[in-house]
Amino acid sequence: MNVRRGRRSGNISTDRRDTTDMTDTVKGPASYFPSIEKKYGRPIAEWKDLIRSSPLTKHMELVTWLKAEHGLGHGHANALVAHTLAEARGK
Repeated sequence: MNVRRGRRSGNISTDRRDTTDMTDTVKGPASYFPSIEKKYGRPIAEWKDLIRSSPLTKHMELVTWLKAEHGLGHGHANALVAHTLAEARGK
C-alpha cells in the first residue's frame, strides 16, 4: 500500500490501488460463508443442497423459509440464497 500526503490538509491517506494483499479476499455473498458455517454448524454445501431441493423458487421465499425453518438470520439466509441462485443461473 502506498502512503501519500493530501494536497491541502497534509493528512496522510492510503492509496488502495496496490492490491497485492487483496487479490484473495472473498467478496459478495460468499464473504458470509465462514461465519455461517461457524454459527450454524453445517457446511455451505449442505445449505446449498437444501436450497436447491426446496420446492420454493423465489429469492425472498427461500430467505423466509431459511429463517423460519432453520433459524438463520436474514443476512446469512440472503447470502446463501443469492449465491446459490446465481450459481444456478451460471453467474
